[in-house]
Parts: sequence; structure tokens; C-alpha cells
Amino acid sequence: MTKWVYGFGNGKADGRADMRNLLGGKGANLAEMSVLGLPVPPGFTITTEVCSYYYDHGRSYPEELDGQMHDALAQIEGIVGARFGDKANPLLVSVRSGARASMPGMMDTVLNLGLNDETVGGLAARTGDERFAYDSYRRFIQMYGDVVLGVEHYRFEDELEGIKRERGVSLDTELTAADLKTLVDRYKGVVQTDLGQPFPQDPKDQLSGAIGAVFGSWMNQRAITYRRLHDIPASWGTAVTVQAMVFGNMGDDCATGVAFTRNPSTGENAFYGEYLINAQGEDVVAGIRTPQNLTKVSREQAGSDLPSMEESMPETFRQLCDIRDRLESHYRDMQDIEFTVQQGRLYILQTRNGKRTAAAALRIAVELAEAGVIDQREAVRRVEPQALDQLLHPTLDPKAQREVIAKGLPASPGAASGKIVLTADEAETLAQMGDKVILVREETSPEDIHGMHAAAGILTTRGGMTSHAAVVARGMGRACVSGAGELRIDPKAKTVSVGGVTLKAGDVITIDGAAGEVMKGEVPTVQPELSGDFATLMGWADAVRRMKIRTNAETPLDARTARKFGAEGIGLCRTEHMFFEADRITAVRRMIVAETVDARKAALAEILPMQRKDFVELFTIMKGLPVTIRLLDPPLHEFLPRTEEDLEEVARIAGVDLGRVRHRTAQLHESNPMLGHRGCRLGISFPEIYEMQARAIFEAVAEVKAASGETVTPEIMIPLAFSKKELDILKAAIVAVAAAVEAEKGIKLDFLVGTMIELPRAALRAHELAETAEFFSFGTNDLTQTTFGISRDDAGTFLPDYTRAGILEQDPFVTLDRDGVGELVSLAAERGRKTRSGIKLGICGEHGGDPASIHFCESVGLDYVSCSPYRVPIARLAAAQAALRAEVKAE
Repeated sequence: MTKWVYGFGNGKADGRADMRNLLGGKGANLAEMSVLGLPVPPGFTITTEVCSYYYDHGRSYPEELDGQMHDALAQIEGIVGARFGDKANPLLVSVRSGARASMPGMMDTVLNLGLNDETVGGLAARTGDERFAYDSYRRFIQMYGDVVLGVEHYRFEDELEGIKRERGVSLDTELTAADLKTLVDRYKGVVQTDLGQPFPQDPKDQLSGAIGAVFGSWMNQRAITYRRLHDIPASWGTAVTVQAMVFGNMGDDCATGVAFTRNPSTGENAFYGEYLINAQGEDVVAGIRTPQNLTKVSREQAGSDLPSMEESMPETFRQLCDIRDRLESHYRDMQDIEFTVQQGRLYILQTRNGKRTAAAALRIAVELAEAGVIDQREAVRRVEPQALDQLLHPTLDPKAQREVIAKGLPASPGAASGKIVLTADEAETLAQMGDKVILVREETSPEDIHGMHAAAGILTTRGGMTSHAAVVARGMGRACVSGAGELRIDPKAKTVSVGGVTLKAGDVITIDGAAGEVMKGEVPTVQPELSGDFATLMGWADAVRRMKIRTNAETPLDARTARKFGAEGIGLCRTEHMFFEADRITAVRRMIVAETVDARKAALAEILPMQRKDFVELFTIMKGLPVTIRLLDPPLHEFLPRTEEDLEEVARIAGVDLGRVRHRTAQLHESNPMLGHRGCRLGISFPEIYEMQARAIFEAVAEVKAASGETVTPEIMIPLAFSKKELDILKAAIVAVAAAVEAEKGIKLDFLVGTMIELPRAALRAHELAETAEFFSFGTNDLTQTTFGISRDDAGTFLPDYTRAGILEQDPFVTLDRDGVGELVSLAAERGRKTRSGIKLGICGEHGGDPASIHFCESVGLDYVSCSPYRVPIARLAAAQAALRAEVKAE
């Protein structure tokens, strides 16, 4: 019989830490902590296989599940000394999700399950605290009503705010037992009114409903969005953990909190977190009440008058510190711990590897390695390559003037400026239009995930360092300031006010997530300095990676930036970008409208020294590193003007009739230029274009050699070839130009001529192309377009439908499609090597900076990847991790 349920508690567990895929992260860690003897409330975990069964069988369960759950509940009852559904001594449980990958706040949770109109009396009698019992009951109705029954959350909030107004109080904790009894009746009335049926009273029905809601939440929109953003497959499913409740809201000797074994923003080896006295966990993460600091030092740094846990509960705090040390030592990584204190007794509800900023991830990995806790290779594995993106973008210029209008908590470092938006939908809409926005909310919720991803930064008026906004922003690498309580948001007027300043939606503000400051207007920024832990870890990564990392660059600025980030050459220099410069476009247009070869050559002669100068700069910056130069690729019509005024200007400068310019423009028009007269087809039709570019390259090589003695071996790339004959014709022309320059300059030139594999036919005929081509560069942007028959310029309008429907796991223009495009790359690499064993193979599409695609490139054995300058560090780390993974597979 399949085991669907795994119990834990009282120093024992059915599961183990290495059963994460089956038990989820939460279930595996609870089992592990139980075996370690930590104070974990007993419970059981329903496996991820049940989630898969649930969706594969019309949202139904395996037959054996009920019996296994019954036995597991009995074990909890025996440990706790209470019975589920018992009127006099009720066992209450929590029901939580737990996927193998942490998805904080994305799925549903139900607390205090098992309460009804009878058991609430038993809880009151057992604890001697009627107020606590009814506070727990109202929380349960509100959470169950929202999560399981589908009653709008605000309906309960309205009732809560209403009774506080009636009683003249501002805090929930000021309501009496009688007030809470009244509130419970009102909550049940809301359920009856909205659903036409009473709130469920049978605890078994409650448990069944909660488990179904947690499994159902695996496919809610916020969870789907989170999985898409973090590349988590839907097929993994979630486990469900049912655990005996412990209560942090039974009085002033009770508390609940979240702690990190190190600072998740900076990585500092200092205990870090927040807690609330007389509260349940939802109060901390929801930002409903202002949390207090764990340590005295952090309280003083925050300027808070509220006592820290270290001061108010010194003995319990000491126990928590001991557990902190044990957990970090056991898991060998920074831990995110949830805890509850019930009447002075400490319980650990969860531990997991904590979400952290990129700076913190680097520091923690390096410090753990230097302390001998992990080795350097493990440190390289620990840092998410995409997370480095957080470190590669500007911070506020310390010299710039700034008008600080409010302060909050430094929830996620980095600086961001943008227009104020007050809803997640508005953030997504404006961001898609190209605007930078700051999402300003009282507090974010999981439903805001799409807007948080679209925003440049996030600002909240409530919530602490472990609120939803803070945790999600850190994981996404967004700047975030939370808990800026001075701000007042008026959603109807669409304004944000503080002091005497009132800003409207659409006004620009700047936030500094490292300092917790909010500023009026846009503040200039500066580029980060990459040194210290970053340099150390990247050095370790470079020592283990096999593939080289190049950059896509054609300007000196991009080339220098890439070199600063560790690029080992240029893998794609798009020469057409040089043609668009203002002082060159006129000559290019004259070349295009020329009616004779001589006229075309005359225009090209003006362009040649400009291109030569560009190549000299690039070769000089790269100092002998390889530079792959793609000859002119786009169709000629892209260089021609659109307006009548500009057409007249071209005619005047070229000295031709306006009618001729119009005719030439019409002549060059193509229905589908992506598949038209472009790439090497231009070289076949107008060989003088490629001859001019080849001469510019070779003369630049000669100039650099004469000036510095540097030997440059350019790699000249012929784009969009589909046949060996094309390459033969164009390579012969390039070689002839090289011979001419050698004779003129009296030097010997070293160079390679290769091609860009961006057509399925080229991949299939790679064995023939390799007879002429000395290298292949896979242009996976176009190869994806031509394989799928999808233009990447238009794909954004419908590809989201394909990912939502599960037709595609990811956007194939972001992460390389292994099954189709990847198979063509593998095939071309294999066939090319058979013809030319030492052929150099690289990739220069956008996939060159995508970690998942880089892992594929390692598996195929490509020699290098090339990406945009700011993605070079990401590629370096991803290539190292790919090499390490390949080593493990080989073993």
C-alpha cells in the first residue's frame, strides 16, 4: 500500500531531510527537526504525490488517505493529550502548504482548525481564558471563510473595524471576550449571508475542506505567477502539513515571530528578526501590528522604544539563540525560522533556507566557505546566478541632492526611481508601456505578485522586515522600503501624503532600500563597485568553469563594461549598429539609393574609416582577446527614413531625384523582412558592402599592431547562411581583401571566417558548412524564430497564453527550447565537429545570459557563450555551476 502520510513529533519522524521532493521543504525540515530533538509541535505531512493524484483524478483523493490521516491524527492526540473535535479538550491544528521549493505567501494556510460553537467553550475552560478562545475562533472563521469558503476577506475586516469603532478602541487586543463573541456571531452571519449556508461545524469536514483548499491553491494565479518567475515546474506539486496548534496569543507570556540566523539583507553574522507579544504568526507577516526586534542591538539601531525579545523574554531568547546555532550548523546555511512562545515555552514551527539578497548570498557563501563549513565549490553552487543582477545596477549617487520626505525600514537594498502607482494592475500596465514605477501600498499581499515583479521598487506604509513585501522584494531583487508609517495613502484621491507634501499617482519618487528612505523626485545614481565577496566568489567560479564567457558589444562603453565584469572577448559585434550613428546614416542612405556599383562604392568609402575606427577601439579594449564581428545583417530598408521630409533630405544629399528615392524605398519594402533580403543575401547581391567591412576590420588589425604590437585575430561571421556555396563565395571575397591589405601593409593577418547558425537548414547541413566555416556561432534568437515560426517582436501578445495553458513551460526567447531549438544546436554541433574536429562553437543569442540555457550549452560542449555586458557575471557563475553539475553526472 502506498504511504501517503508521514508523521513527526516527540523526537521521532517517518520522514527524513532528503525526502524533500516527497514531503516538501516544510515537511522534510519538520521531520528532521523532530529527530534532532527540537521542540516541534507534532503533526503529519500529506505527500506531494497526493497533490499529483488530486489533479490527475478530478480533484479526488486516494482511497487509503482517510485511514492514514485518521491514524496520524491519533498519534498527535496521544502526544498532545487532546482529541480532535472533543468538546471538553479539543485538539486544534494548522493546515499549511509546503512545496519542495520555498514559495513564501503564495499558497494558502488555515490556523486554529477544529474550533466550533462547542469546542470553543472547551478551549476556554481548558485554558481558563475565554477571551483567547474566542479570539482564536474569530481568526479561524475569518481565515477559513476566506481561504476555503471563498468569502471576500474585506467582509470580515469591515466587521472587525466596525466593532472597534463601536467600542472606541484601535487595536484588536483591546477587544474583550464579550466583544469577540459578538464578532464571532457577526462573522458567522457574513458566511450565512454570502453563501446561503452556515459556517461548517464538523471538524472533520473543516479539515477536509482546508486540505482541499491548500492543494487547490497550488494552481491559484499568484502561485502560478510565482512559479513562472522562479522556474518552478507545476508538476512538482505541494505537500500539506497538518500540525498541532501552539498559541502565541494566550497572554503576555506568549509571542510569535520570524528569525533569520543571519541578516538576510547584508549577510552579517548577527541574529535578526522580529516578534510580537500575544499574537499569532499571521500578525507578523501581514503587517497588521508593528513588530518588535529580537535583539537589543537591532532595537537600538531601529530607534524603537518597544522592548526586544532579548530584554522582555531573556530565558526564551537564550533558548532561541541555542536553536539558531544548532540549525545553521546542521543545515550549513542561513535559516529562516518561525517560532511561537506559548506560556513561556518555545516551539519551532518551521525552518528553511532563508531568502536573501544577492549581497547577503555572496557574503554568507564566502564566510561559510572561509570558515570551513562548506567548500569553495559548494559556495559557488549556493548563489543564484540571476540574483547577481541585484548587484549590477545603480545605487544612489552619494553626492546627489535628495529631498527625503519619509523613512521606513530598509527591507531590500538598491535604489529605484519611478512613477507612483497604487495598484499591482496599474504597475504591470505602465511597466509594459515602458514606464518605471514604484508600487506604493499600505502592505502588499500575494495577489500583488505580478505588480511587484513589474515595479522598479516597492514602498509600503505597514509591515516589518519580514513582511510579505520585504521577503518577496528581496527574492526578486527589487528595492523595497517597508513600514513607512508616516505616509498616508488615499486610494480614492490617488494621492500619497506625508507632512506637508502631497504627491499624486504618476509623480516620481525615489526609494533607497538600503537606507529605508523615500525621496521626492528622481535622484541620480552611480554604478556599483564589484569587489570583496563578489570578486572572491567569482574567482572560485572561474576556477571551475569550462566555458568561456564573451559579450555582445559594438560600442567602447559596452566593451569596457563587459571587461570590467570579466568578459573574455566579444562574441557578437553587430556592425549594423555602427551604421546608425548620426554622422554615418547619411552615407549609408546614399549607398542604398545608389544606382551603380561605383556610386555605392563611393558612399561605402566614406563609411570605411568610421568602421575602421570602431574596430580599432574594440580591439584595443579587448587587448588580444577574441572579437567576433558579424557582417551587415538587417535588411537595407531599415536604414531608410519614413517621413516625407527625411526622404527629401536623402534625395538632396545623394543628389538624386526624390521620385528615385521613393521608388527605391518602395522597392526595398518586404512583407516579412525577418525572412527576406538580409544577412549574407546582402553580401551576395552587393558584395562591395562586405568587402568594405572586411577591409575596415583588417586595416584596424594592422593599425593596432603598428600602435601597440598587439596581435589581433578577428573572427569574421557571415550571418544567415543556409548553404556552403554562400560561404564559399563570401569567404573567397574576404580572403581576397585580406591578401590585398597584407600586401599594402606588409603584415601577415591571422583571422577566422565562420557563420551564424540561425536557420534550421543550416543546422541540418552543418557538416557541409563546416567544410568552409572555421567556427559556428549559434544565433538562437533567430533560430528560435525560424524553428517556431514566431516573431519575437510579436510573441508577447500571445505567448503568455501558451505558458498559462502549459503548452510551453517558459518563453522560448528567454530560456532555450531544448526539445526543438536545442536539438538543432546539438545536431549542428555534432555534425560540424565530424567535418572539422577543432571547430569553435559558441552561442550569441539572448540565451547566452540565461542560466538554464547556459546549462544546456555546457551539456552540448560549446566553447563559449556570449551575452550582454551586464549579464557577464551571471553567465560566469552559471557556467561554473553547469560544470559542477556535469562533474556530478559524470561520477
